[in-house]
Amino acid sequence: MGRKAYKIQKWASCSLGIFIFAFFSSDIYSSPIEHNQERFEKVALQIWEYAELGYLEEKSSKLLQQELENSGFKIQSGIAGIPTAFIAEYNNGGPVIGILGEFDALPGLSQQNVPFKTSEGLDSPNGHACGHHLFGAASAWAVVAIKDWLEETNTPGTIRFYGTPAEEGGSGKVYIARDGYFNDVDIVLHWHPASGNSADAQSSNSNKSGKFTFNGISAHAASAPDKGRSALDGVEAMNMMVNMMREHVPQESRIHYVITKGGLAPNVVPDVAEVYYYVRHPRMNVVDELFKRVVKAAEGAALGTDTTMSFEVMHGNYSVLPNETLQKMIHANLSELGGISYDKEEEKFAKDIYQTLVSPSLELGSQKNIKEYAVTHTYGSTDVGDLTWLVPTGGFRTATWVPGTSAHSWQAVASGGTSIGLKGAKLAAEVLTNSAKDIFLDPQIIEDSKKELKMKRGKDFSYYPLLGDRKPPLKYRLNN
Repeated sequence: MGRKAYKIQKWASCSLGIFIFAFFSSDIYSSPIEHNQERFEKVALQIWEYAELGYLEEKSSKLLQQELENSGFKIQSGIAGIPTAFIAEYNNGGPVIGILGEFDALPGLSQQNVPFKTSEGLDSPNGHACGHHLFGAASAWAVVAIKDWLEETNTPGTIRFYGTPAEEGGSGKVYIARDGYFNDVDIVLHWHPASGNSADAQSSNSNKSGKFTFNGISAHAASAPDKGRSALDGVEAMNMMVNMMREHVPQESRIHYVITKGGLAPNVVPDVAEVYYYVRHPRMNVVDELFKRVVKAAEGAALGTDTTMSFEVMHGNYSVLPNETLQKMIHANLSELGGISYDKEEEKFAKDIYQTLVSPSLELGSQKNIKEYAVTHTYGSTDVGDLTWLVPTGGFRTATWVPGTSAHSWQAVASGGTSIGLKGAKLAAEVLTNSAKDIFLDPQIIEDSKKELKMKRGKDFSYYPLLGDRKPPLKYRLNN
């Protein structure tokens, strides 16, 4: 069964028809964004409906590839050993700009596009709580507009869409970068759904994750406990030691875990148990050091519980290295376009959602504004981070969710499936398009951003992926 349509989504479809009629009565070539609006809004909502998990985004990836191929892009699919990863390119010589597109959903966050929590009637337990359906669709929307402009003006330039799967814990971009698919790119642009509009020079935490598996011996927990060795004891001992370790790590660190396997019956000594760890810090070398200490805790736990332990590095991301040359240019474009206004139906939806938020960080109405430019840091992580150390990279956020909404929440899924989310996606497509035009028309932007990157990363920088030489974990979501 499909997701229920909320009234403001119906409003978007109706008003869109009126808008398109008025638009086509004028010059359709004056704004490729409006020209392709209905098409890519449908793409966004279709991917929202699919809600496919990392490395399993078969329908979402295929849909984006089809749309871009129909627009005259050359498609290279299955790159970096990832079936759902692809590049769509229009080549007219000149500089190369890569625009990123994500499309993976999150597990356990299924939600209708209504202002109250419900997943009734949905077949999938997944949901687009980070807005990647909008991310992928708006980026594709932008590259089509940029291609049309390049053709119309005969401006030298190559535009690429990078279909990058599994951002949520899968580090899809890292494998693509490791295999050299960004080596000839001059500039990378990206954006992300949010509850406000900003283009800060924002750094992030680096992170590394791993699954730790303990193996013991099963036995009857009541009649023969001495015959068993509990794998769950190993997991719990490891967790206790890591929690004690927290007192003795740099204060910027973040360590979190979830037990993914812990046994099935209390009267059976578990012979297999698993715990999934994330380690974060702004500096990559500190993340590596902390992860090694977590491994030592796991080894000690196995020794103390007479079990065996193995671990698998699941992903690793560099911190984001902001490029202010690009960020200031992007911020100027975002500011020129302005924020987002709601109609009465959207305002009602937003008020209803806002009442469900816990300590919202933004006020209703702030979606109309553009945050002042600032240098900031976020404690989250993204696989965009690796790219920022290899290619000058610039990004921004638009208000696709009700102000104050947290990512990875049911409220984000709900807003993202309505016209509120689509308005934010349209703004993103416009900012990407205008920023790419600026870069193609002004070679100095490329030169200055490359100089800044070299200065910030230092002359001794040498790239090594935190996830090592492992292959993409194409089935990492199947264990959940």
